[in-house]
Amino acid sequence: MIERKNALDIALPSHAVTNAELEKLQHKSFSYFLHETNPDNGLVIDKNAADWPASIAATGLALASYPVAVERGYISRAAAAERTLITLRFFWNSQQGPEPDATGYQGFYYHFLDMQTGRRAWQCELSTIDSAFLLAGALTAGVYFDKDTADEHEIRTLADALYRRADWQWAQNLGTTVTHGWKPESGFLKYHWEGYDEAMLLYVLGLGSPTHPLPESCYAAWTSTYRWESCCGYEYLYAGSLFTHQLSHVWIDFRGIQDAFMQAKGIDYFENSRRATYVQQQYAIDNPLKFAGYGRNCWGITASDGPGPDTLKVNGIERQFFDYVGRGVPYGPDDGTIAPWAVVPSLPFAPEIVLPVIDYLIHEINWKMDHPYGFKATFNPTYPVKSSNPFGWVSPWHYGLNQGPIVLMIENYRTGLLWRLMQNCSYIACGLRRAGFSGGWL
Repeated sequence: MIERKNALDIALPSHAVTNAELEKLQHKSFSYFLHETNPDNGLVIDKNAADWPASIAATGLALASYPVAVERGYISRAAAAERTLITLRFFWNSQQGPEPDATGYQGFYYHFLDMQTGRRAWQCELSTIDSAFLLAGALTAGVYFDKDTADEHEIRTLADALYRRADWQWAQNLGTTVTHGWKPESGFLKYHWEGYDEAMLLYVLGLGSPTHPLPESCYAAWTSTYRWESCCGYEYLYAGSLFTHQLSHVWIDFRGIQDAFMQAKGIDYFENSRRATYVQQQYAIDNPLKFAGYGRNCWGITASDGPGPDTLKVNGIERQFFDYVGRGVPYGPDDGTIAPWAVVPSLPFAPEIVLPVIDYLIHEINWKMDHPYGFKATFNPTYPVKSSNPFGWVSPWHYGLNQGPIVLMIENYRTGLLWRLMQNCSYIACGLRRAGFSGGWL
């Protein structure tokens, strides 16, 4: 059992949400994994819509969330171990091969899988990044479930075997960086993971592999594509969507550790995410496109769903609205859509500006978390809708990829649980060292 702080762990500023409200948000967000998972194979639905497929990234986030749920008393350790074991057994035993209806290939898995059969859905790609989130979740389980029981021993064995099976060198396709993925019909996708984003976790996992590791030159090739910019009064390593500054940090505590790039800049990736969070707030304050609702305590622009596709004249201004797109700041796309879920995972970086946003969402917008899964995914006050709701269009869906970071980063803020677990994962430490990281807990 992981040692935890007593009570509700931290003292919050008087102007912000209460500990009880933060606990409620975390618990409700976790409930998505309780109710939107196939109990027979552990697959988690991408979004809570009828006949929708599973997301392997959401499934990885569920695996990482089960230890939090045990520590918080949401489920028993035995129940969490059972769910974890069902999931890991499914992925280990599912079909791996070049067939177009397989579950995976070369140790990686298709982005979307049929919720019932676990086979590839929608002719989607074999996704390197989503496989990384899945494998990170498995490794989390392998570290947490450390008891001398048959079930927990099997969890550790399967988690290790799944990670070792991924052929990261194959995923390079003879290139200097890692490809986004592969399709049986057409081969490797033309895009590679270049430019700073959530792929940090992918490169660390690939570098740490004891079986098919990425060469160290691969990481150097990736960092050579970084963009250091000055935006909204802050200098930082640029990535537009807020989630890209969060997802790798779910598992890795970057405080005080640096690679060559960050050593040259005199900061670490944690500080970089703090600055990116402040850029988001400042962009909303400046509000250059004059969208409704933006302000000091109402921001959060990231890859998310939205009210479009649509083009409408609103208050004399022609506006283009998007559906699911990689929204970002300060260069866009931006159509006035705010993602509450994307703000919460920045709690560890900048609680002084994130807590007031959560407070605003609960009390000013009056989202008292009456939905069983907590905050709605997105809303857009600029988009005109015929509704009694004064805050415009509101997404009807919840997404597993949104729920997981809320659960996990609230916990990292409160107790550092995920960070401490993964500091005990030798593969993560090895990958970081091979990437050139040093200092701090390393």
